[in-house]
Amino acid sequence: MYRLLFDLVFRRMDPERAHHIVFALIRSVAAVPGLRDLVGAVLAVPAAARVRLWDRTVPSALGVAAGFDKDARGVLGLVMMGFGYVEVGTVTARPQPGNPKPRLWRVLDQRALRNRMGFNNDGSAAVAARLARLRRTPAGRSAFVGVNIGKTKTTPLEAAAADYATSAGRLAPYADYLVVNVSSPNTPGLRDLQAVEVLRPVLQAVRTAADEATARAATPPVPLLVKIAPDLADAQIDEVADLVCELGLDGVVAVNTTIAHDLGEGGLSGPPLLARGLDVVARLRSRLGPDLVIIGVGGITVPADAQEYLAVGATLVQGYTGLIYEGPSYARRIGRQLAIDADRRRREEQADGQEAA
Repeated sequence: MYRLLFDLVFRRMDPERAHHIVFALIRSVAAVPGLRDLVGAVLAVPAAARVRLWDRTVPSALGVAAGFDKDARGVLGLVMMGFGYVEVGTVTARPQPGNPKPRLWRVLDQRALRNRMGFNNDGSAAVAARLARLRRTPAGRSAFVGVNIGKTKTTPLEAAAADYATSAGRLAPYADYLVVNVSSPNTPGLRDLQAVEVLRPVLQAVRTAADEATARAATPPVPLLVKIAPDLADAQIDEVADLVCELGLDGVVAVNTTIAHDLGEGGLSGPPLLARGLDVVARLRSRLGPDLVIIGVGGITVPADAQEYLAVGATLVQGYTGLIYEGPSYARRIGRQLAIDADRRRREEQADGQEAA
């Protein structure tokens, strides 16, 4: 049904306009408590899909990647659709309109998207206020929400640490985790921050600002991760992983969109990213050890893609482009398969235990 709707309606519309229409519909449904509960029951993921992380229970390993809900306007709607968590953003210290339109394109033959959005968002003060309102509700407090922060376009690279710290200080009390995004290809110079000598002071400034903010708010310290590009060389990935360990960060999000294409400006997401995303996650796991969190993102379209990410070492996974092409049952299908896998593993462990006894 959704495939027919996509072919007859959405693919004929400007992709950004289609996104706004669909997202407005999701938010409208979620704003009606009884209707939200009904849709949520239909799209619910089995309890076996739950993941224990940072002293919280995440309803499913599959979450929404940053970029879908840039301003924390639709968290409850996305949770209603079966996602275990939502990563909002990318949020910058100051509001900004992003790059001129058009800035989002479908790549239909690859079921992919290309974007040069440029961190269009309401700014960290507005998003923090919105998250504060969300957290005052029971449903909002139960939602698992990450916040992805980036550099304001007009901020020079030498002032990047302070820019990120401003956002971290405002947002940390309302986040279940923070992600420092230094890997979008759509803000000039941003990817230069992935070099460890310039990344170190950014991460240190964010850690300090986040800790001070959560201490003032009397909330627990917020886990801190960094998001990296798929286009880094393997040696650069190792350097970032070593920096994460050196600074005592909580993990890595891998990967962002890729510029390794010949389709024009912007980053490519969706199935073309899958192979490299898996390689980067596997490399990170071997470098970071078993305990740090890795969120795998890039090309997750069907349950097997999520299973592959988890098999090579991801703790959680995220989707965005897959939701666009697969429709409202996307999270449910993947979550249900992950629940089946979890049940099977538990049965196998019980059987092994009985044999050992």
